[in-house]
Amino acid sequence: MGALGDVVFDCRHPASLARFWASALDGYRVAPYDDAELARLRAMGVDGPEDDPSVLVEPVAGGGPRLWFTRVPEPKTVKNRVHLDLRAPEVEAEVARLVGLGARVLAEVEDWVVLADPEGGEFCVQPGG
Repeated sequence: MGALGDVVFDCRHPASLARFWASALDGYRVAPYDDAELARLRAMGVDGPEDDPSVLVEPVAGGGPRLWFTRVPEPKTVKNRVHLDLRAPEVEAEVARLVGLGARVLAEVEDWVVLADPEGGEFCVQPGG
């Protein structure tokens, strides 16, 4: 039986979207770059982490899925088929925090809010947590 390992986001600019989600999610960070990883990027013709075509966001203490942000050439054109639902004890405060990070509100539905990340990917904030 399979187990969830990673969630992969296709995007235009992996580094900036990875920073958004690392800030949006409690207990996550952009994976640090060591000398070997920087050398690997240079060997691929990539100047540094800001231009990395695939950026990892990982749980700080383990235990959750890793998030990969991978550059693709085509823009997002339609609604996501899969999206993340975030839970927060104070939905309004969390929405305000996420908007401050670069998200935008798309809709308010009953007791949750639908938002878009900086590249337009939809996600929800629901009560709980």
